[in-house]
Amino acid sequence: MHKPIKREGDTRASPCRIKVATYNIHVGIGRDGQFKPQRIANVIRELDADIVALQEVPFTTGGFDMLEYLATTCGRIAVAGPTIKTAHEHFGNAVLTRFSVNDVQRIDLSVPRREPRGAITALLDCHGLALRLIATHLGLWPSERRLQIRQLLRVVRDADLAPIILLGDLNEWFVWGRPVRWLHKQFKHTPSPASFPAGRPMLALDRIWVRPRQALRHLEVHMSTLARVASDHLPVSATLDFDAARMSHA
Repeated sequence: MHKPIKREGDTRASPCRIKVATYNIHVGIGRDGQFKPQRIANVIRELDADIVALQEVPFTTGGFDMLEYLATTCGRIAVAGPTIKTAHEHFGNAVLTRFSVNDVQRIDLSVPRREPRGAITALLDCHGLALRLIATHLGLWPSERRLQIRQLLRVVRDADLAPIILLGDLNEWFVWGRPVRWLHKQFKHTPSPASFPAGRPMLALDRIWVRPRQALRHLEVHMSTLARVASDHLPVSATLDFDAARMSHA
């Protein structure tokens, strides 16, 4: 079984109390127009999350592998989910995690004549608890988001009863758009603080859902000084306690 990584100052009482986050890193280019991967790494360190879903990750650009750099710098296991592949660059989604990864599948969510999109679904060993993770970045058009959410909800419904986290940049501009209503119906209503644009957040594009809903203990936007400049999105994080969720059903 995977041994949890001990962290200095970790006061979590429950072995199944974890922190997850989602972060669109805008290929490492900040609001000042500068490409500074170290700022993204430092924001991830600030988050101190056990699992981080990343969007707009350039895997190979001019010989530099952003995901490898972030995984090494932040001390995480990396899972790549490229959605665009060319001779010189791979680009797309990724997951960084402290937990061992037992299974990974990559789902093609692409819609014809739109930018390729996808999702990573992974089975993680969270201190002995099997945890299903779905990390995604949806399209810009309402019609494609509806198709993509339907596809992801089929994955959720086909999954076993293990806890599930669905998170990422949903690009859903409409507070009561159909994709959001479908997700609330499946996962129950979840807070949605604004995370975009980073300088003055007005839209809740970056979202986290969890099943069982009772596991969600806290959800917030990470609004540090560094996060406000490192990307055009702010990270969103959630504290989850699956032991507490089990006790609430006892």
